[in-house]
Amino acid sequence: MSITVPVDLGYEFEVRAKAADVFAVLADVPLSASHFPKVEQLTDLGSGVYRWDMAKVGTEQIHIQTIYASRYASNRAKGSVIWTPVEGIGNALVGGSWAIKGKRGSTAIRLDIEAEITVDLPALMKPLVEPVVNVEFEQLIERYIDNLIERFGGEVE
Repeated sequence: MSITVPVDLGYEFEVRAKAADVFAVLADVPLSASHFPKVEQLTDLGSGVYRWDMAKVGTEQIHIQTIYASRYASNRAKGSVIWTPVEGIGNALVGGSWAIKGKRGSTAIRLDIEAEITVDLPALMKPLVEPVVNVEFEQLIERYIDNLIERFGGEVE
């Protein structure tokens, strides 16, 4: 039996770096991923596809490890990086986008993520597991954003 947990997150923030510098980091998947917590392994599968193997979370007896692949496409002129899920790899489907907009002396950034994470547990566990998976995913994304904000010289208040 398995449970599928949907995740839908959106964040907006503004950093002190130039848009070109922000785009250079976010469009470079391995460089961007180096700021993401709990990445056990990132594998380049070619053609803009990367497989993400996340570290296990939970206890030794009951744990969740998220593995997925996404296809990345970036467009410097539009200030966008978009990734779409690749089916058949791992236990999750993860898609999303970065929208990068230069301003005078700063850059506005929007991150949107949609995911479906499948966990091998009985359906009876869904009411307990779904909030845990959502909180863990949200905490990882927020730490990732904090790491990027630090990389980009701080957040504009």
